[in-house]
Amino acid sequence: MKNIRNFCIIAHIDHGKSTLADRLLEFTKTVSNRDMQAQLLDNMDLERERGITIKSHAIQMTYLYKGEEYTLNLIDTPGHVDFSYEVSRSIAACEGALLLVDASQGTEAQTISNLYLAINHNLTIIPVLNKVDLPGARPEEIKDEMVDLLGCNRDDIIPASGKEGIGIKEILDAIIERIPAPVGDPDGPLQALIFDSVFNSYRGIEVIFRIKNGSIKKGDKVKFMNTGKEYFADEIGTLGLVQIPKQVVECGDVGYLISGIKVAKEVKVGDTITHLHRQATEAINGFSEVKPMVFAGIYPVDTTEFEELRDAMEKLQLNDAALVWEPETSAALGFGFRCGFLGMLHMEIVQERLEREFDMTVITTVPSVQFRITNTKNELVNISAPSEMPEPNLINWIEEPYINAQIITKSDYIGPILTLCMDKRGMLKNQVYLTAERVELQFRLPLAEVVFDFFDKLKTISKGYASLDYDLAGYEESDMVKLDVMLNGEPVDALSAIVHRTKAYEWGKKLCEKLRELIPRQMFEIAIQAAIGQKIIARETVKALRKDVLAKCYGGDISRKRKLLEKQKKGKKRMRQVGNVEIPQEAFMAVLKIN
Repeated sequence: MKNIRNFCIIAHIDHGKSTLADRLLEFTKTVSNRDMQAQLLDNMDLERERGITIKSHAIQMTYLYKGEEYTLNLIDTPGHVDFSYEVSRSIAACEGALLLVDASQGTEAQTISNLYLAINHNLTIIPVLNKVDLPGARPEEIKDEMVDLLGCNRDDIIPASGKEGIGIKEILDAIIERIPAPVGDPDGPLQALIFDSVFNSYRGIEVIFRIKNGSIKKGDKVKFMNTGKEYFADEIGTLGLVQIPKQVVECGDVGYLISGIKVAKEVKVGDTITHLHRQATEAINGFSEVKPMVFAGIYPVDTTEFEELRDAMEKLQLNDAALVWEPETSAALGFGFRCGFLGMLHMEIVQERLEREFDMTVITTVPSVQFRITNTKNELVNISAPSEMPEPNLINWIEEPYINAQIITKSDYIGPILTLCMDKRGMLKNQVYLTAERVELQFRLPLAEVVFDFFDKLKTISKGYASLDYDLAGYEESDMVKLDVMLNGEPVDALSAIVHRTKAYEWGKKLCEKLRELIPRQMFEIAIQAAIGQKIIARETVKALRKDVLAKCYGGDISRKRKLLEKQKKGKKRMRQVGNVEIPQEAFMAVLKIN
């Protein structure tokens, strides 16, 4: 056990985590030059295309230090605030963390938030100043920032460059010298924490775990403490670039288990594995429950594919523990699921993964957040979709979730950022100058205003400099109303939204205009209306396509023409009563594009 080190790499988006992981794998010869490629651990096409890490990836390396061989379990983690749950799970399986800071950008919001996650789990932090080879690097200045943030010595900070391979040996030596070996009782009853799982269509579910106490042998009968299910350990091993089967996985190590589990619900991330005949008395305290921030409906385009979508969601949930879902129905879209996501990027990624990995074409409804309503009977009701909202006369008051947002930016952009946050009904709580150039702004903002396009706008007005991190601050009373969208007098529940009264008129008007462009013209006139309760606040009309019925009338009396036009008018009227309007997928997405 004394020769095992478990560590993860944490940093803000784009500070070079995956590139550094590549260099560590090359240096320890875990990967041959022939197999090497950039972002080696990012094995999803989506991660490579976008250049972001979505999943945390575990891999084992061996390293010779002072004549002894050490086993290093590395977990590369995502940097985006939407995937912070992946980071918190990785941290639970480690004793130490490499904290990367970009030498040209300095410490940013996500650096600080991931650092606090690690400190709360009592991890040893190794500060690394990455990208020192960049022409815009400011190593001395940023070392000062890191010393202030961590309270470490300047000499503890390792200058490195993932691209050029500078400082890799120093990092590996520091991991062995500074990070403590795992503690645990090798002879005690087995306790292993499940921190990830993957669905394999040939072998069932692969469970990835970290052993805290005891050890596990191939063929052992094991029990999952949370679900109470029992299995045989058909295959166990450690995670290299490919899986390496072993006869036994010892205490303190990270490994995988395959036991032919077919049902996705039987594996819960955060569960504890123990031996059936020599059970541990208590489960390991896993991670905090995930708190979804954004809710949206996901529906199959073809209603017959509902069961296939359910299967796909279960398999995806194994690989993405932050996804929360339950079945729901909609008058416009049929059967589907109400899903909880950690943010808009998370929602986008889930939708894309469903389409790519499971061949499902899905429609996503307007995202909303969870509101709390106190009704006239003084009961508290949680609603996460506009369709669940009771009539206005049955509501005493509505509360909406607020967040504490922390924005770190260059001081030049304070003005535009303040304007943006005020537009979003935000309130400035505090303003701290970290250096003469960088400032930290703390806001209290309604979550409903942040989930749409806040992050994109923030990046635009700060030329990409500002970084955002946030956590839930609780609920506050607010004047929220349900905005309905009606086509020819029929409400379309998938397009309705819950908005603040002050923004309802503007929102309704823009939504109607957008839908007019997107809904294809029919043979009859379509009225698009936005309404609050019974009151119509905006209207647009999609004009009917007309056949030229006068083409055959040349010359003759006007009454002949009028007769034909009257006949056409009657037909249009009748068509409008029976005709139904097909709404294209773009129309549902249009709501997201309203700025």
